[in-house]
Amino acid sequence: MSAPRRARVLRLATAGPQDTAPLSAAIQAGEVDPATIVAIVGKTEGNGCVNDFTRGYATLSLKLLLAESLKCAPSEIDKRVAIVMSGGTEGGLSPHLLVFSREPAKAPASGPRLAIGVGLTRAFAPEEIGRAPQIAATSEAVTAAMADAGIASAADVHFVQIKCPLLTKERIEETERRGATVATDDTYHSMALSRGASALGVAVALGELPASRATEQAVCQDWSLHATTASTSAGVELMRNEIVVLGNAAGWGGDLRIDHDVMADAIDTSAPRRALARLGLSAAGQLDPAQRERVVAVLAKAEAAPSGEIRGRRHTMLDDSDIHSTRHARALVGGVLAGVFGDTLLYVSGGAEHQGPAGGGPVAVIARMG
Repeated sequence: MSAPRRARVLRLATAGPQDTAPLSAAIQAGEVDPATIVAIVGKTEGNGCVNDFTRGYATLSLKLLLAESLKCAPSEIDKRVAIVMSGGTEGGLSPHLLVFSREPAKAPASGPRLAIGVGLTRAFAPEEIGRAPQIAATSEAVTAAMADAGIASAADVHFVQIKCPLLTKERIEETERRGATVATDDTYHSMALSRGASALGVAVALGELPASRATEQAVCQDWSLHATTASTSAGVELMRNEIVVLGNAAGWGGDLRIDHDVMADAIDTSAPRRALARLGLSAAGQLDPAQRERVVAVLAKAEAAPSGEIRGRRHTMLDDSDIHSTRHARALVGGVLAGVFGDTLLYVSGGAEHQGPAGGGPVAVIARMG
């Protein structure tokens, strides 16, 4: 039997993509041992598009800080910490970091507690992005991450955060020189295909879809297929999928639990309220200050409904040629959730292809037990 562990989550506001000062201060103060950090998930204020280099800037800054703290080469951080940076803090969303660590515990809690698992795929060739190899490799890595967390049942998984790659013009041209073809020559659409293929991989791993249905032909085509806990974010800064599985499991210590629900659309406040209620927090109105103190992280997906409507009302997010729909969606869902939680330190990622029903998406809450 493995030694008991406990999960810890630090939520740190940042002043910019390069701002590692809050994490550095937490390390110096002994709030977190850098050797126990297994994942960092954050929001940066870039545009969230192909050319959003704030994600890479933030990732590099964090790697350098951790490497200095651990007295190792930055390349070693790639092997031990999954860093998932999501660009775009439109509306009132506040840039921040969620630092996940696993520490030894004296004894397991009396019931299931927050469990964290990490999985990494191999690096993908550009022609594999958005296609069957990415779906299959993601499924395998999610299964490995569940095992890493000690989560025995898919029902106990409440959020699967993935950072996945995208195509650039350079990557497309390199592929064509080799005589291969990519899934799309539209670099922005490649983000959607990568997110969608990764989400279908989650659905397969958790038994929500048979592998025979999660085909590359279905990616961004068959919107009836989706995972209920997947959150995938594409970026230029990597070529593999980095996966963080969050759930509840026996054998873990601490006082944190996670729950989730699925927003049917962008203005569905009933979903986060149901998750809050299962965590013993108020399901009516806005959380009061005492209850907000118990919430340590909120993670959600957002997308502009592909139907062009929200509850029968026309939206124009998909018709705006100046601002991409993912940016509108983050602002909309961020505002809706801020009204529930009374806080803007919310991880809201845009582009929810196959992540919840079309136009909706999962929302997860990590909270301290009352």
